[in-house]
Amino acid sequence: MLGISPGPAAAQRNFSDRLKLTFSLLPDIDHSVAEAYGVWGEKTLYGKKYMGITRSSFLIGTDGKVLAAWYRVSPDATVPKALEVLEAG
Repeated sequence: MLGISPGPAAAQRNFSDRLKLTFSLLPDIDHSVAEAYGVWGEKTLYGKKYMGITRSSFLIGTDGKVLAAWYRVSPDATVPKALEVLEAG
């Protein structure tokens, strides 16, 4: 399992260490991965518009094909949704 974020590597290391994550976080500083997956775009918070990530999860098979995608998914729902797809398949 991998996580990808637009934050710099040092910030991701701190985040990973603090939460004791058991998977790698990869930086996407230029947003190229986010743009390729369609999750980088305009957002609005308290009436202010800005560019950012739509929290999303993708289940990718060993062949590199996307098996399932979830947009605007909560972090707590990601693993159960992925397990559901894997158990059905």
